[in-house]
Amino acid sequence: MRPFAPVDDSVAGASETSVAAADPGIAAPGDENGALGIEVVAMSMRFGSLLALDDVSMRVPAGTFHALLGENGAGKSTLVKCLMGFYRPTAGGVIVGDRERDIPDPRAAHLLGLGMVYQHFTLAPSLTGAENLLISREEVPGIVDWSRERAAMEEFLGGMPFRVPLDVPAAQLAAGEKQKLEILKQLYLGRRFLVLDEPTSVMTPGEADEVLGLIREMTHAGRLTVLMITHKFREVTAFADDVTVLRRGRRVGGGPVSRLGVRELTTLMVGEDVSAPPVTRIEGSDPTGEPKLAIRRLRADDRSGLQPLAINSLEVRAGEIVGVAGVSGNGQTELMELLTGQRSARAGEILVGGEPFTGRREQVRRHRIRCVPEEPLANACAPTMSVGENLAFRDFDLDDAGDQRFWLAPARMRARAQRLVERYRVKTTGLDSPIASLSGGNVQRAVLARELSGGVSLLLVANPCFGLDFAAAADIRNQILAARADGCAVLLISEDLDEIMALSDRVLVMSEGRISYEAPRADADLATIGRHMAGHGH
Repeated sequence: MRPFAPVDDSVAGASETSVAAADPGIAAPGDENGALGIEVVAMSMRFGSLLALDDVSMRVPAGTFHALLGENGAGKSTLVKCLMGFYRPTAGGVIVGDRERDIPDPRAAHLLGLGMVYQHFTLAPSLTGAENLLISREEVPGIVDWSRERAAMEEFLGGMPFRVPLDVPAAQLAAGEKQKLEILKQLYLGRRFLVLDEPTSVMTPGEADEVLGLIREMTHAGRLTVLMITHKFREVTAFADDVTVLRRGRRVGGGPVSRLGVRELTTLMVGEDVSAPPVTRIEGSDPTGEPKLAIRRLRADDRSGLQPLAINSLEVRAGEIVGVAGVSGNGQTELMELLTGQRSARAGEILVGGEPFTGRREQVRRHRIRCVPEEPLANACAPTMSVGENLAFRDFDLDDAGDQRFWLAPARMRARAQRLVERYRVKTTGLDSPIASLSGGNVQRAVLARELSGGVSLLLVANPCFGLDFAAAADIRNQILAARADGCAVLLISEDLDEIMALSDRVLVMSEGRISYEAPRADADLATIGRHMAGHGH
């Protein structure tokens, strides 16, 4: 195997050319240095009767930072998958550099210099940074000359605006460092056009700004071109040069970010002005009385068994939202599993209404507890069952008086489901459609409709707007605020600090399985919260 020299673009170009020669169906992009521009031309993609992309054109000039916006189901993922060779478009094509290219599969996209950093990490957790870089190559030597490989990696990192520790296992890196390593991996492989899919979803605000700022510097230096899928308008306005907006599979607008404000982008995304203020908050309220939810000296194992969960005290009272912030992987998932009876505690207790709580259905009904877990399609739905059936899960075996019944009442279930669909504006082709056919935002709306109906005393919510567009997120946050205004106690677990600050009355931070910070929202200091989220708060 020839020596690997990723910093030498002429060598990388020669490699691509040689592979292309072996496979005449793949055209190499030439050996020019630096950023690579692309253009999507009149692209359409049909899946049976569904037209996912409809004559979409988009130009991303070399050396620019381009944002791709759109509601869930707008066609963003389909467009990117066509660009990266996961799908072959029904019509249209892609120009890479200055030539139209055929991209039949992801390997062809990689040979053309196109790479993608996914929303969730693809690193091997137990391998070091250097080992993750090595195994990412298409060919890995049977016997590794580590002195030579490390020298090449150090030379490569010397030309990068940021670096990560090469000798530390990926599992021990902070979220921001992991994302840097994912990006460095693509650059190490010679990619000159990067697709970033929600790249900051697992970062602290400081980490997000640092990474996006460094990437923007690389684009403006002419070394890289970036297409970023995001739902965070702040990131678009702060870092992107240009934006393209998709709606229902069509390009509906875009242009230089400097000419488009949040209101204009929102209107393009949803077809109407949805920037109305959220439900009015009652500021300065001081919930009194016994806690609806209380955690005392709780101890449990996390998923790895290496980092125990240890929460000494956590309380939520009626009429307040307690927000738990934290970077993914610091015990939030385990906390939600404990609260919903999906994980056993080793010690301590969970009290609801002053009584021990284990998550049994009888307890859930008696205390009027509702839960909106993360990834609701996987954790709160039966994907192949219909929308109507999923909406009936809470009360299918109860009559109008709330007493147990032995026979299903399909007409009653259907009528109630229809009312919920209309009230919560769930977009579906019908109650008989599988709930898995809905977009992410509409699955979330459907689950929220089910969980907020019938009177709620305690609401447990985890990342309710993760990956959702602006309109869906605003709608769901309004529903949570409305529940609080009705006297519901809300525990909100979220990796989105903006969401925590917008909704919470009290802010907590989880780090390494513990509550490391707590303050009323009015007194919460963003810099301090960020340090605690990164594990550096003292």
